Amino acid sequence: MTSNFIDYVKINLKSGNGGRGFTHFRREKFVDKGGPDGGDGGRGGHIILRGNKQYWTLIHLKYQKHIKADHGESGGKSRSTGKQGKDVILEVPLGTVARNAETGEKLAEIIDDGQEVIVLPGGMGGLGNYHFKTSTNQAPDYSQPGIPGQEIWAILELKLLADVGLVGFPNAGKSTLLSVISAAKPEIGDYPFTTLVPNLGVVPYRDFQSFVMADIPGIIEGAAEGKGLGLRFLRHIERNSNLLFMVDGSKLSPAEEYETLLGELEKYNPELLDKNRLLAVTKSDLLDEDLKKEIAATLPKGIPHVFISSKTMEGINELKDLIWRSLNDYLE
Repeated sequence: MTSNFIDYVKINLKSGNGGRGFTHFRREKFVDKGGPDGGDGGRGGHIILRGNKQYWTLIHLKYQKHIKADHGESGGKSRSTGKQGKDVILEVPLGTVARNAETGEKLAEIIDDGQEVIVLPGGMGGLGNYHFKTSTNQAPDYSQPGIPGQEIWAILELKLLADVGLVGFPNAGKSTLLSVISAAKPEIGDYPFTTLVPNLGVVPYRDFQSFVMADIPGIIEGAAEGKGLGLRFLRHIERNSNLLFMVDGSKLSPAEEYETLLGELEKYNPELLDKNRLLAVTKSDLLDEDLKKEIAATLPKGIPHVFISSKTMEGINELKDLIWRSLNDYLE
């Protein structure tokens, strides 16, 4: 099945050339050769990124490999400035980062609706001969050419904007959780890597409030080195303010599973460890109270945890309360 979620595109961008300055002399009745009045060339068109909250994927740019802005027009007589080249505005989802594909330099980061950033400016128009008149040169017969536009290959990457990112191994129950606490309908199955693309769900909370949760492709050991779907997954959790680690309570050691996940995040970007962390032990319907106590004793201190079951809804309201307090900095 072909996915409509595209979070990475590489495109060629070319801004417009500046128009040429004009060489012209004023012509009037009874004046054989008036002063210079050549106008300036118009600016070349910019390439601009604009944030649009209605977009959630870069698929509309996937097949536009070459994007080119218009050139500025030449100046005219009577000091008239040439028409500017038309800008190209690329609408992108919030969370889009643009980089120079060759140097890796960040060109723009779009996080607000309506935010506009010029990623590739058009060339300036050349000056007309009017500007070159001096006391010793009353009739300059030259003007400037316009400055050429720029051309680069750019990479656009989407990093999801969500309040909570779900972190867990494949088949940890992340998609199931999202499906029972929000209106999102991710694909669910009993096999690793069911989730091949991120899913966002709005989770309703008390008093008509809500928060956004992102179910992201599962992490495996070696994700930081690019194994599996690792790097695609890790890019998206960089923006989540809170990370909810989900470990399988039916496995031998949920605590070890958590440490492995934490290690992968640290290798990829140590700053991820500065985010608020919460821990959910899944499939708790398979555990009795004594086993829950044994597991709880092994879990890391200082990380709030809750036992949940998306099948029986055990602990789901408690989990939502925990997330809400974390989002609002009420955790003790």
